[in-house]
Amino acid sequence: MIDLALENQVSVIGIIASFVGVAVMLGIGVSILGGIALDCSTVSGYNEATPEESDGWALSCIEAQNQTASAYSLLLVILIVVASVSILFVVRLLG
Repeated sequence: MIDLALENQVSVIGIIASFVGVAVMLGIGVSILGGIALDCSTVSGYNEATPEESDGWALSCIEAQNQTASAYSLLLVILIVVASVSILFVVRLLG
C-alpha cells in the first residue's frame, strides 16, 4: 500500500514541475513575440543603413522596442526566481 505522505509529495512535485515548465515556456514565448511584435522598418523616418540614426516616429519605435525587449527579459528572470522560491519552499515543507 502506498503511503499517503509519499503520494502527496509526488503530486506536489508534479505541480511544481509543471509550474516551472509553464513559467519558462511563457517567458521564452513572450520574449520571442516581443521581438516580433514591433517592426519599425515600415515607420516613416526609418534609416535602413543605421537604424539607430532614424528620426521621428521611427526613433520612438526603436526605443520602445528596446525597452520592451528589456522588460520581457526581466519578466523571464522574475518567473524563474518565483519558480525557484516556490520549489525551495515546498522542499522545505517536505523535508
